[in-house]
Amino acid sequence: MKRERTWIVIADGRQAKVLESHGPNSNLVPVDDMVFSKELPADRNIQRDRPGRSFESSGPTRHAMENRTSPHRELKRELAGEVVDKLDSSLREGRFDRIALVAPPTVLGDLRDALSESLRAKLVAELAKDLTKVPPQELPRRLEAIWGSKTHR
Repeated sequence: MKRERTWIVIADGRQAKVLESHGPNSNLVPVDDMVFSKELPADRNIQRDRPGRSFESSGPTRHAMENRTSPHRELKRELAGEVVDKLDSSLREGRFDRIALVAPPTVLGDLRDALSESLRAKLVAELAKDLTKVPPQELPRRLEAIWGSKTHR
C-alpha cells in the first residue's frame, strides 16, 4: 500500500518552507526546492513619495489620498502567490498527495485565497500559528493538531 505524502507549508509572510510527512509519527523532511523568502522593507522605505491629492466632493478643499493597501502587505500577498504557484506545478508533477497549511491567520488567509481548485481538493488541514522560528526537533509535537481534522485554529 502506498503511503500518502503530505506536504506541510509553514509560512509567515516573509518566508515559507515545505516539509514532507508520511503520517503522524513519521519524520518531517524539508523539500529542497520549496523554500521561499521575501525582503519586506518597512512601508516608509517602499513608498517615499507623498500621497496624491484630491478635491473634496463639495468645495475647493483638497485632501491627501491614502493607499488602499499597504505596500508591505502586498509583498506578503505576492509571497503567498509564489508559494501557491510552485505548489500547483508540484501537484501536476504528482509530488504530493495532500497538503496542510500552517501560518499566522492573515498569511493563512492569503494562502487560502491564492489556492487553485485542485489544491483546495488536496487541503487536509490548516493551523493558524506562526511556526517558522520553531526548531526542527520541536515541529512534530507542534504539528500534532493537523492530523486530527480539517481545520484547526
